[in-house]
Amino acid sequence: MKTSDFPVTAAKAEVVAAALPIQDHWLPLSNLDLLLPPVDVGVFLCYGNKPRQPLPPFAHMVGVLKKALAQTLVLYYAFSGHLVGNAAGEPELLCDNSGVDFVEASADVELEELDLYNPDASVEGKLVPARKRGVLAAQATQLKCGGVVVAITFSHQVADAYSANMFLLSWAEMARHAPPSLSPSFRRSVLLPRRPGDYHHSIDNMYVPISSLPPPPDLSSDANPAAAVSRIYYIEADRINELQTIANSNSGSRHSKLEAFCAFLWKIIASGDAAAGNRFCRLGIVVDGRSRLIDGGDENEAKLIRSYFGNVLSIPFGELPTGDLKQNSLNWIADRIGEFLRPAATKEHFLGLIDWVEEHRPNTSVSKIYAAAEEEEAAAVVVSSGRHFPAGKLDFGWGPPAFGSYHFPWGGESGYVMPMPSPKENGDWVVYVHLVEPQLHLIETVGGHVFNRLSSHYLFS
Repeated sequence: MKTSDFPVTAAKAEVVAAALPIQDHWLPLSNLDLLLPPVDVGVFLCYGNKPRQPLPPFAHMVGVLKKALAQTLVLYYAFSGHLVGNAAGEPELLCDNSGVDFVEASADVELEELDLYNPDASVEGKLVPARKRGVLAAQATQLKCGGVVVAITFSHQVADAYSANMFLLSWAEMARHAPPSLSPSFRRSVLLPRRPGDYHHSIDNMYVPISSLPPPPDLSSDANPAAAVSRIYYIEADRINELQTIANSNSGSRHSKLEAFCAFLWKIIASGDAAAGNRFCRLGIVVDGRSRLIDGGDENEAKLIRSYFGNVLSIPFGELPTGDLKQNSLNWIADRIGEFLRPAATKEHFLGLIDWVEEHRPNTSVSKIYAAAEEEEAAAVVVSSGRHFPAGKLDFGWGPPAFGSYHFPWGGESGYVMPMPSPKENGDWVVYVHLVEPQLHLIETVGGHVFNRLSSHYLFS
């Protein structure tokens, strides 16, 4: 029996600060940080209590987590500070070691009973903490079966998924008394704008100052569209390979598994538009700029970029009539994805984006795909790749998690989808989806041969 109706009791809450003194100082956000809206991102990790591999006592686990967190915050001191507005009205990090809220809790549910397919009900507000102050919150929850859920919530303005992965990996390594495999770099100089700045006009089509956008819709209006909800699915490796094969058939380009998946998703979302006329549907793909900025740089600069902590993201997107998406083949759609994706996956694009933000400061800007949808648009969906999520390496001393996922019910008008590697490590994907219910219905009907509801049978059989 799957359940999301269970009580969670917070037994203890305290603040965990860095184990060593940190000199108070200001850390400006980079131009790429300033493109992120003030939203939070959650991550949760589920550790099972197996008869042959029992977990340590919960009190011991909490002690290990808190001690290792204090040690990790010495390196990741940005996560122990808080955001403050500067004189220009822009957010900055005050690194004052004000610490991280850490909650110990218990939940009256067993791990195999958790309805992970519906994380809004089973995880949100229960197992993933709310960030009430600072830039990071953490929670450890003991389940009725003896299993444990370890979760964090962090400000997206301070860190992207790559940075959060670095932190989680270091936290686990500290817990095992292993040296951190990668120390973070906060050197903002690697993302400074050029003098004079220069950027391609295509960036004007991707990003926009918020001041130039129409006012947001009235949330109290009956005409307001339904709020999005979260679901978690799994996709078998054979299906992913099949999508890639179809996307590459009769195509002059070689498309990645992610591009093939995005083409399939885009076609599904567009298939639900039954309105008269030919409305447009947008699809965006998050691109990590670290590897792109390394291109042509010296080795020292490359090392700094690989370990850079912060946001190094761009969100190129395509816009096509829903009729074209419904009528054309998967490989045709994948080719259209390549057309908008590849020009943005370059060093020059990211350097130009940094320069573009500098030109528009202190006005706050945002990706156009996150902006309010226009009347002629049917939908907008952003896909972010979490395929490097290191769940299998997040061993705090009691083995890797049985399951782990990002949780990002961000509340915007665009949908959000994030594929991650399955904990089975067999090539399957776990896919976190945040869409409105009609789009979820399409995924489970039109795409039901690909998207499978996540279940304990899949995870624990």
